[in-house]
Amino acid sequence: MHCIMDTSDPNIIFDQHGRCDYCNNFEFTIKPNWHTDHEGEVALNFWAEKIRKEGQGKDFDCIIGLSGGLDSSYVAYIAKEKMGLRPLLFHVDAGWNTDQAVGNIEKLVDGLGLDLYTEVINWEDMKDLQVAFLQSQIPDQDLPQDASFFSSLYKFARKHNIKTIITGSNFSTECCREPEEWGGYLGIDKWLFKDIHARFGKRPLETFPLVDILVSKVFYQRIIGMKVVMPLNMLPFIKKDAEDELERRFGWQRFQHKHHESRFTRFYEDYWLPRKFGFHKRRAHFSSLIMTGQMTRDAALARIARPEMDEHFLQQEFEYVANKLDLAVDELEEIFEGENRTYRDYRNKRWLIGLGANVLRWMGLEKRFFR
Repeated sequence: MHCIMDTSDPNIIFDQHGRCDYCNNFEFTIKPNWHTDHEGEVALNFWAEKIRKEGQGKDFDCIIGLSGGLDSSYVAYIAKEKMGLRPLLFHVDAGWNTDQAVGNIEKLVDGLGLDLYTEVINWEDMKDLQVAFLQSQIPDQDLPQDASFFSSLYKFARKHNIKTIITGSNFSTECCREPEEWGGYLGIDKWLFKDIHARFGKRPLETFPLVDILVSKVFYQRIIGMKVVMPLNMLPFIKKDAEDELERRFGWQRFQHKHHESRFTRFYEDYWLPRKFGFHKRRAHFSSLIMTGQMTRDAALARIARPEMDEHFLQQEFEYVANKLDLAVDELEEIFEGENRTYRDYRNKRWLIGLGANVLRWMGLEKRFFR
């Protein structure tokens, strides 16, 4: 079944059968190496035993970044109930949590009987960095939030000698990765952050956590031995079934769409990115579900033909985001109408990060298609 990725990715390639390179990557690279049967069960049990053994005598044997969204919530459930682990749930409050996300986190913490640590990002730093990124005019507007989430998690894990990070990353709902042209930059690039903030920021980022992707991938994982484990790739993970199970067990509430646990991400993906740049990340999200048999192509086309949220709600969110960032509505509108740019207009080390991503693919450690 063909996905719905299109030429809004300017580098997409279609073969003689009309199949794009995302579909072909799924068919010939991901599927043959993705095991959710007995082989996956063996792998899950192997990792569970290994993590439990390495965690003996410690308060926690692993750490899980918990947003309140589906993937992180379900992997927390799997880690505790199916793998028998003692995870620390780690949440980063960057100022944009929806009430629904907060409620989901509370229900999981209570229902699973696990400890939660919440890292609160200095709002003045967060706000200054986000406004700087908006003024940079690049599509990659979720990078500041991503940096706060992942950098805080790695720093905390290293400080407390927690060597295993459990993540909800998975092929089932994320096998089609959005291209970098759509704001899918390949990771946390300190050069890019520092150049954008130097040009547009108004205050020093004294407390904002920023761990470069090369530090996390090379130093943390290869030198000091942190491991990133993805249990959702080792067992059947069907989006609707997982939502039903979390709802039944914990009263967890499902979201209308992926990433709606963050109010800013919801605004960015449903309003800013499609209207300013013409990019719809839902194309990649729905394409993943099409490839994995969880959504029909016709259903995806029908849904993407209309906005995810209604116009009145989106206009209210535009005003909310402006006010929260201490911008007048017309200031945010002026930024919105400004000339679009890309990360290429700023100092970056994309070539080096891309080389690292390609090395991981050559080694078979990364199966998704990066572009």
